[in-house]
Amino acid sequence: MKRLSAVAGAVALATLMTAGAAMAAEHAKKTEYNVALDGTFAPHAMPTLSGGVEGFNVDLANEIGKRLGAKVNITAAQWSGLLPAMQAGKYDFIVAPTTITEERAQTMLFTEGYLNTDFLFTVKKGSPEVTALEGFKGKVISVNKGSVYDSWARELEPTIGWSVQSYGTQTDALQAVISGRAFANVAGNTSAAWAVKKNPALALSFNFSTGKKFGMPFRKDDVATRNLVEAAIECMKTDGTFVAMSEKWFGVVPKPGDAIVTVEKGFGEPGLDGYDDTPHEAKCG
Repeated sequence: MKRLSAVAGAVALATLMTAGAAMAAEHAKKTEYNVALDGTFAPHAMPTLSGGVEGFNVDLANEIGKRLGAKVNITAAQWSGLLPAMQAGKYDFIVAPTTITEERAQTMLFTEGYLNTDFLFTVKKGSPEVTALEGFKGKVISVNKGSVYDSWARELEPTIGWSVQSYGTQTDALQAVISGRAFANVAGNTSAAWAVKKNPALALSFNFSTGKKFGMPFRKDDVATRNLVEAAIECMKTDGTFVAMSEKWFGVVPKPGDAIVTVEKGFGEPGLDGYDDTPHEAKCG
């Protein structure tokens, strides 16, 4: 009998905690949010002819505002200043794609990941299929000079046996593939997918999984807003909104298990600082 009482008490406590978290989040809901992103990171955000910005993360920010019943004021600014400005209180949260890392999780809160951040190879359409890094042995790989993909490819040069060519812009690196000077280009998965969607001469090739994801960052003391936004993101994962956005901007249908369609238990990214494993049910509708 005592054991049953203890179990009942634990269930009641969990229910109260969940209800309390929901009430706190609802109380924190605002009618207007100031957010920011880098407006030069296609296809996540890029300038329009009318002077505004468009892209995957612009749609994401507007959809979150719609679901929270709030106005979202989007500012396009340089990436280097976004996180410091949020920490200083200028922005409520950042809607630019931000890689979730252990180091960042120590100083800010994150939603659960909503996009995988993998390294994706692009080849000329009709090229032989490659199913592993070793399949690029003896091939020339083009990269954007100074990028994380540049340093990564060069570190693996003696191991894989490929040759790396660096170009001043990602556009030039892709042109090297089209012209035949390089067999493949390696870049971020979303940027690569966007390039292939825009250029029929190219095709997607091998996807190298990094295990990392993009999440949405908040100040450490703003748990309630993080939870509100995460609940909206979870609904977007389950009702098909993210699938439609992926097809629109990347030309890719997500696979089961991809971060863009996978809802995590609790709030935040599991295993990192700031994660709250309290069960909750997002109210979608």
